[in-house]
Amino acid sequence: MKRPAALLLLLCVSVFSHGQLPPSPGSADIYLGLQKLKVLGSVLYVAAHPDDENTRLLAWLSRERQYRTGYLSLTRGDGGQNLIGNEQGVELGLIRTQELLAARRIDGAEQFFSRAYDFGFSKTADETLLIWNKEKILSDLVWIIRNFKPDVIITRFPGDSRAGHGHHWSSALLANEAFAAAADPNRFTEQFKYGVAPWQAKRILWNAFIFGSNTVPPGAFRMDVGRFNPLLGKGYGEIASESRSNHKSQGFGAARTRGESFEYFITTGGDSASTDIFEGVNTGWDRAGHPELRSKIDSIISNYRFDQPQLSVPALVALYRYIKTLPDDNYWKLQKLKEVQQLVEGASGLFCDATSSSATVVQGDSIRVNFLLNNRNSEDVSLSRIEFESFDSTLNTPLKTNRNFSFTRTLPVSRQKNITQPYWLRYSMPNGSFEVRDQLLIGKAENDPPFTVSYTLVIAGEAFVVERPVQYRYTDPVKGEIYQPVAVLPPHELDFEKDIYVGKNGAVLQPVIKLKHNSAADTPVEVRPRPFVTQGWTIRDVSTAGDRNAVTVQPDNKRSSSRGTIQLTEVGDSLYAGSRRTISYDHIPAITWFSPARASLLNLEVKTSGRKIGYIAGAGDFVAEALHNLGFEVIMLDKENITDAALKDLDAVVTGIRAYNVHAYLSEKFTMLMNYVKNGGNLIVQYNTNNQIGPVRAKIGPYDFNISRKRVTEEDATVSFALPGHPVLNYPNKITAADFNDWIQERSVYEADPFDPSFAAPIVMNDKNEKPGNGSLIIAKYGRGNFVYTGLALFRQLPAGVPGAYRLLANLIALPKNK
Repeated sequence: MKRPAALLLLLCVSVFSHGQLPPSPGSADIYLGLQKLKVLGSVLYVAAHPDDENTRLLAWLSRERQYRTGYLSLTRGDGGQNLIGNEQGVELGLIRTQELLAARRIDGAEQFFSRAYDFGFSKTADETLLIWNKEKILSDLVWIIRNFKPDVIITRFPGDSRAGHGHHWSSALLANEAFAAAADPNRFTEQFKYGVAPWQAKRILWNAFIFGSNTVPPGAFRMDVGRFNPLLGKGYGEIASESRSNHKSQGFGAARTRGESFEYFITTGGDSASTDIFEGVNTGWDRAGHPELRSKIDSIISNYRFDQPQLSVPALVALYRYIKTLPDDNYWKLQKLKEVQQLVEGASGLFCDATSSSATVVQGDSIRVNFLLNNRNSEDVSLSRIEFESFDSTLNTPLKTNRNFSFTRTLPVSRQKNITQPYWLRYSMPNGSFEVRDQLLIGKAENDPPFTVSYTLVIAGEAFVVERPVQYRYTDPVKGEIYQPVAVLPPHELDFEKDIYVGKNGAVLQPVIKLKHNSAADTPVEVRPRPFVTQGWTIRDVSTAGDRNAVTVQPDNKRSSSRGTIQLTEVGDSLYAGSRRTISYDHIPAITWFSPARASLLNLEVKTSGRKIGYIAGAGDFVAEALHNLGFEVIMLDKENITDAALKDLDAVVTGIRAYNVHAYLSEKFTMLMNYVKNGGNLIVQYNTNNQIGPVRAKIGPYDFNISRKRVTEEDATVSFALPGHPVLNYPNKITAADFNDWIQERSVYEADPFDPSFAAPIVMNDKNEKPGNGSLIIAKYGRGNFVYTGLALFRQLPAGVPGAYRLLANLIALPKNK
């Protein structure tokens, strides 16, 4: 069956990704690639999140066993923590997607995703599968299995509570169900019109261990994956650490390990295995009906010269021609043709590039592209054709050995060219999973590049099409040559100036709409914004003034706290209702996405006490901005300005999330901070962690408490008050159960347990079927002031505009001095 071209892309090995130098394999890489040509086996590893994957096993499967290896992460990690910045939600998912792709470039596996959204920690599979929509995510797994055709499927977690997390648990349940469903011609039949067919993997196994204890269950067989590979100059434990260390947002930097290392497996479906995960799987060319290909490949290998890999090009081209004669319905034909072409390119020393001097282009404008080729190591290469957008040139130009062939063209960009928006964010997300309306996109890690150049090269008499994404290339005086993705922008963006507008006690709000021009053309744009608000709010006026427009809105009920949303409707071809966001870190390519033209509205019935607050930034949050919204003057504190003189004028000091994890200097400031509290100040410490992100070694409070892994994950969990008379629940705002309405994702994380009796614990809550806990908020009097540790997820609630979180924060700051 002939497959659609877009589907073929999903099946191909990703060897070149955005923000990456053009491939340039060495002789050892080419030799390993020749060995891989003999292996017709594939394995799919399945887990729930970025960083769940076993990078050592993936590296061993891909680079030692030479199997086609894939990792399917059901989510993009949107609900996790962020150690390196303040991105949360979908922005964190974008970062973690790129971190996974960076990891795969090291361990050699491919990366896939389902549409599941990481909504935060879940304690049961039942909750997870309900929120995700089980059938929707199951269909994604089936689709990916039917495309990837794994011989073996491996799950990271067991399909029960031993998995330690509802998402982990669900990933195993879904994988085992998909193992059977993918082979069933009566399941998900709508997929067949896109060219897939039922696929039965040989077996599915659990990569056995018990989450949280790393013990091995009985009945598992083991395999040593710790071998040293002399061609790579590394063992698989070393490669694994380099791969895993790309998960920087999660603080997963790992030390290199060496020596034998065993992985354990238990068969959970299909044919049982007792010594090897590929027992009974034929991985030679005879499975494809062409055993003679092994001897052809062995001949190329035996004649391969590490010092002159170009001498193998004619034989590789002959092999390519032979594989082309195989039937089109042979799954391995496409895969091995791609691998052989990569080896031909590598052995020839080909350098093919397409770059722009601009990081962005605008719909309807133009892009200037520099085309560069260099035949660095071969004598029989000619350029036959170049295709790029509207440019299509037929040539017959021999590429002289190690001579640059380059030229530049400026070409128009279509007004219909899609803007740079990750495909899973193009539509509003239903609860629990992304909306993707193109079946052929499901499973892909990222968008295809917006611009691709196709070079047709004739090598040893055979035509090869070499594709390269157009990338932004520049030279940084410190970092050197940098490649980044090119982003496509709309001519004009229309959005609100801020993400949230906060008013107190019924005050009028004035969201400002800003117009941003991206096009170089000085074309007048008429802006007539059409904002609308959610129920409970009323638009009083819309005023226009050039590129800035103000909307006057008020809450219908001015005497009670409420929140709402103001949004712009679609505004036409040249005006896009949304604004560009850019995420930039050194370890991943720059990320561009567009947030919708939407802002939160918040009316607070709130009283505050105090004026000046000190804030010690942690690993990234928006709590300092929330303090501004409450009307406080916020003084940012760091190592240099945390002094007795600076602290004495502050009504309270608040530390950002994980501040004690990321700032070693806070240990030195302990005595100074305790003196501040003793003299009448309030110190409010948001959550820290005792895990791989970095255990808390500093002393934090005046009395002992342990930071546990306890959390309340149900955002609507019942909250009760153990100390209803405590000031934090009464001054200056009366806190009631209503202040815990409409929380998002979770109630609390990393609660205190146990803690010294000197602490008061006014709040009690728990997830279903668990014992009540009181470690989410602990408060101790110390001298004339107060020390607070809280695991309450204020860092999520405040940016989301949850009124009760603001009122509770105001009360924490206002804790009265002690006599």
